[in-house]
Amino acid sequence: QVQLVESGGGLVQAGGSLTLSCAASGDTLWNYVIGWFRQAAGKEHEFVGCISKSGVSTFYADAVKGRFTISRDNTKNTVALQMNSLNPEDTAIYFCAAHPEMESYVASRYSYWGQGTQVTVSS
Repeated sequence: QVQLVESGGGLVQAGGSLTLSCAASGDTLWNYVIGWFRQAAGKEHEFVGCISKSGVSTFYADAVKGRFTISRDNTKNTVALQMNSLNPEDTAIYFCAAHPEMESYVASRYSYWGQGTQVTVSS
């Protein structure tokens, strides 16, 4: 089974940018759709976006569309989440997750999860 590790989180001012990375081990990443979710304090997991196995297709939540970009490098077994124009409402723990079959915005359909990385956006 695949293991996922997120990195790249931190503190950034509103309007700034961050790039998160999701690194996979234990299996090849091209076997999985990769989704990004976030969880703010006291809230449930929120879909951010996902990328198809080939990387050709991406899907985003309305809240981040036009600001966030997901890309993948299957040769390096990594997926990136580029986040621009960040605002305090983007503050959350960000998780990457793997789905062995198809794109989905439903967290419970993803089989494997990383431990998350904290993103804090100050106003």
